Amino acid sequence: MIVPVVPVWEVVVRTVVVYVAVFALLRVAGKRELGQMSVLDLVVILVIANAVQNAMNGGDNSLTDGIVAAATLVGLNLVMSRFGRRIPLFGRFVAEQPTLLLSDGEVIQEHLDREHVTRDEIEMAAREHGIDDLAQVSAAILEVDGSISVIPRRGGQIHRHARHIRQLKQRP
Repeated sequence: MIVPVVPVWEVVVRTVVVYVAVFALLRVAGKRELGQMSVLDLVVILVIANAVQNAMNGGDNSLTDGIVAAATLVGLNLVMSRFGRRIPLFGRFVAEQPTLLLSDGEVIQEHLDREHVTRDEIEMAAREHGIDDLAQVSAAILEVDGSISVIPRRGGQIHRHARHIRQLKQRP
């Protein structure tokens, strides 16, 4: 029960590989899906967790290997969150950025397609802000948590937040 059957180093390597694989799968799913998780999505996450358990511990159910796998997951999470954003090449895979979906009333279809967002979802977000026509929207932004922020036009002029948006950055 306490003595591991699988070597500790193997549990660490297996856990790292599984963590990276699940991380990549969730990144492919996109921020919209993660931000708007349904019951079916939660079931998939739980089943994935159960499916990868044996891949991490090599079938060993000892207490030691469970603690080693858990400690490895916590360590990976700390490394990814604290240091991932500091290394530019790695940071692009770890840190999400908001995505501009609509600018000056015009839908940016390429961004909608990439993020799996429909025009109806932008219209719904605009209605939640009391706007019934997308022409009255200065910008609609898909936030990293999956929500859509709507910035209305003010007095015919565009009002922009001072937040960093990848698509609005001035290019030299």
